Amino acid sequence: MLGIKKGMTQIFDETGRVFGVTVVEAGPCVVTQVKTKEKEGYSAIQLSFAKKKREFMVENPADYKVGQEIKVDIFNPGDKVLASGLAIGKGFQGNVKRFHASRGPMGHGSKSHRIPGSSGSGTTPGRVWKGRKMPGRMGGGRITVKNIKVVQVIPEKNLLLVYGSVPGKRGNLIEIRKAASTKAMAAKA
Repeated sequence: MLGIKKGMTQIFDETGRVFGVTVVEAGPCVVTQVKTKEKEGYSAIQLSFAKKKREFMVENPADYKVGQEIKVDIFNPGDKVLASGLAIGKGFQGNVKRFHASRGPMGHGSKSHRIPGSSGSGTTPGRVWKGRKMPGRMGGGRITVKNIKVVQVIPEKNLLLVYGSVPGKRGNLIEIRKAASTKAMAAKA
């Protein structure tokens, strides 16, 4: 299912404990295409929401029809879900922030407060090894947060409240999938 991150808030449980939840406006999503193994080579459905389209793998595509609406009521409180989206981009960052490198001495005589230092040996190999942790762009990649608990479902407003945080900023497109249970995963193995 597709949704838009609306923000975070706090709610109370029956015992009076407070905890943070993320509010996601999920659906209604419309099935725009059904793909089958016979025709395309894999089973999937394409969902549309807020002028965006995403493909989701399904085991039985015959259960879905083009034009069918999928609403937030497919989730129940207590379900475990996976939330995927783009992380917040942090721009170009140095070694200390990007990789949590330690800094140099902060005395006035030091000339290496936050610089990366030596990047390789001299004559042999005479180059910088691939994979060296160096300054560069940080964040902005696709992230999946697994096993988030659904706290509350509000079908009349198409809202889904999940425990904790989901990737990205407010207004970000989020893909929400039901997490496979451990029993189902053990049965497949």
